[in-house]
Amino acid sequence: MKRLVVSAILVFCFTTPRFTFAQALKEGGDHVEVGAFADYFRVDRTNPSLNYAGLGGRLAFNVRRSVQLEAEMAYDFDRNYSNIFTNGVTDELVPSKTHVLHGLFGPKFQTGSGPLRLFVTGKVGVISFTTNSQNVPAGFKSALGAVGNGDAKFAVYPGGGVEGFVGPVGLRLEVGDDIFFDNGARHNLRVSFGPTFRF
Repeated sequence: MKRLVVSAILVFCFTTPRFTFAQALKEGGDHVEVGAFADYFRVDRTNPSLNYAGLGGRLAFNVRRSVQLEAEMAYDFDRNYSNIFTNGVTDELVPSKTHVLHGLFGPKFQTGSGPLRLFVTGKVGVISFTTNSQNVPAGFKSALGAVGNGDAKFAVYPGGGVEGFVGPVGLRLEVGDDIFFDNGARHNLRVSFGPTFRF
């Protein structure tokens, strides 16, 4: 049964991009978006909340000019500490022993294909929390292994944002609620910002 599920996922992953890319070629315009981003993830599970920061990447294929199928993965490896003093606020990023891996897939609905786009998205996937003191590359590999071992929670992500392009190069800001399920739904703020390239 496990092999059948893995085979079905692989077939889907290899056929979906070909189908969506073929549809995009019929319409003309930009077909694919690739992006990298800095990720801020606020876990609202404790008081005070835990703030994580990391990096991620996205890949999207047009189904139509206003609809894309998008996959993304982010790895949060630092904790953010904010201190409020009478003379201002200080933020500090420090390495964390708890690492967070997000893997999401779903549609993105956008306003046309001009230089400025507003969009909404709804994705599903997994989120995994791992604890280790490894460096970023080794910790990322360990987090991927934890997902394969069943140490991942189902996640739903509604979000939205704005993209601005000058030619094929743009910037994207996105805000959403990264909801994972662990003895009930856990709502968590997630913000990402970074460059996007379309072709």
